Amino acid sequence: MGVSIGIIGANGRMGRAIAAQAAGLGADVAGGIDRGAASEGDAASLARLADVLIDFSSPAALAGTLAAAQGAGTPLVIGTTGLGPDHHAAIDAAAGTIAVLQTANTSLGVNLLAALVEQAARRLGPDWDIDIVEMHHRHKVDAPSGTALLLGAAATAGRGAAEGALDHYAHDGRREEGGIYYASLRGGSVAGDHQVVFAAEGERIEFGHRAESREIFARGAIRAALWLAGRPAGRYTMADVLGFG
Repeated sequence: MGVSIGIIGANGRMGRAIAAQAAGLGADVAGGIDRGAASEGDAASLARLADVLIDFSSPAALAGTLAAAQGAGTPLVIGTTGLGPDHHAAIDAAAGTIAVLQTANTSLGVNLLAALVEQAARRLGPDWDIDIVEMHHRHKVDAPSGTALLLGAAATAGRGAAEGALDHYAHDGRREEGGIYYASLRGGSVAGDHQVVFAAEGERIEFGHRAESREIFARGAIRAALWLAGRPAGRYTMADVLGFG
């Protein structure tokens, strides 16, 4: 028997992708719940059945998921995006009693990209402009994407500033030295394109990642769940899974 996972948001696109990929990666699906599928059980009962929970539901459902995971002592992978300060405070509190891995993107490639962006920002001076451009399918609501913000946080960390301190979401043509600027595009069925551009006088460096299917996020989420199973209480990231956290 492999590690058993419970899926919160089982009927969503990511939930279905995780269920389809689990067996091939050595995980068993203990069950899943969704707001429209109460017959599958609730978060508390699923948490008691599973070795690890994976949550790709909605910010509004997070409090219930955290309570269920804590009640059962079950580790939790959170891939839900659009989280605010209150959500992160709740995750910090839960991490005092259970293992929690929260990430804006479960792709292994994206998380490696974030590490490269942080290193580049650390080594290049503030005279290098940083722009982050992302595109997603027409149904994605939050902008910039959680992944864009993850990449921005990596750049900010590389520059030694507080998270979000350098972020600019609107651009009137003037630039602040050291600032990080975002652009968001929505259309079609794009799973996720991200580009980070470092530009200076006479040269530029471009880092990019293109998601060709949601399977990459499902595989990353399952790998994170397998890694998280049995870990002590604490807050973890995909960088820990990859071994450079």
